Amino acid sequence: MAPMGPPPAIPEGGAPAEPPPAEAPAHALVTIDIGGLTTGPAIVEAALGDLYFGPAPPALAPAAPPPTSIPPPEEPAEEAPLAIPAEAAPREQPPEAASPEAVQDEPAARPAGPPSILTIDVGGTKVKILATGQTEPRKAPSGRDFTPSRLIETVRSLAQGWDYEAISIGLPALVGPQGPRSEPGNLGPGWVGFDYAAAFGKPVKMVNDAAMQALGSYEGGRMLFLGLGTGLGSALITGHVVVPLELGRLPYDTTRTLGEVLGRRGLERLGKGEWRKACLRALTALMHAFVADYVVVGGGNAKNVKELPPGARRGHNLTAFRGGFRLWSADDVWVLAASGGESLHPTAQEALRML
Repeated sequence: MAPMGPPPAIPEGGAPAEPPPAEAPAHALVTIDIGGLTTGPAIVEAALGDLYFGPAPPALAPAAPPPTSIPPPEEPAEEAPLAIPAEAAPREQPPEAASPEAVQDEPAARPAGPPSILTIDVGGTKVKILATGQTEPRKAPSGRDFTPSRLIETVRSLAQGWDYEAISIGLPALVGPQGPRSEPGNLGPGWVGFDYAAAFGKPVKMVNDAAMQALGSYEGGRMLFLGLGTGLGSALITGHVVVPLELGRLPYDTTRTLGEVLGRRGLERLGKGEWRKACLRALTALMHAFVADYVVVGGGNAKNVKELPPGARRGHNLTAFRGGFRLWSADDVWVLAASGGESLHPTAQEALRML
């Protein structure tokens, strides 16, 4: 419906002057709030009858009647899939170098990641490691007296005979650009502020352990990852962004949190039967709450889940190592330089972001 304005001025002794033709706006943005009771096609058509959708045409005929129906929306462009290499092997090089004339107009290629990576998965009961080119992980106990110094000693002992140039660490704690932002609840103290790169003598990338396993489990779309281990790990991957979560802090009922119920202690207190029912109830609610295309259930206790809701599948602990290898393709994960401190490299990659 065209908006009403003041009546046109009538010159003395003559008919009303023809108003100048209105110029079509370059773009028009229309917001429609469709309620469940009062909005119908006729109301929408009447409200939008004089609005033009899309870019302005080259010439707008003054006598053209207003549209009588809403034009069909344009098909949205398909979103490019998340491109993550399946492993940490060096990228293949072309057999022959191209001539300067052939590449002078092409954008500069991103440097390849490290050819060999050691991935460290730190859990509340054990620490596991795997290096590029190896097929069998090595592990050792962790626990409440497991400190960063113990981690360095343990990894050096476990990784004897393996060659690697960079390190990925998944830690059950909040992790920021400078490393851990909080102390892991099921490990010893001293993780915040520790210089991991200097202790290892190699560049290090560190993320939350659930985010690392989620990255290794990701197959596109909108994925929610839940790690059933000592506690409840969680992460969401959507729109090329990896978002670490802390769903274990959400209340399960008036006295318990999700982490207390779905973690190892909850399994021991409730027994497998009641614990499985709690898992099924929480998985279904979280899948709908995050509008997830699918849910991956990982962690050491995923094997104890007997029934999964539609759209959920079990992960595998080995995907944590795949996530550690993939981590070096994510520019937004800061590198802790081997000399200590952090490497402030630009975060220009659009294929993957880590928040």
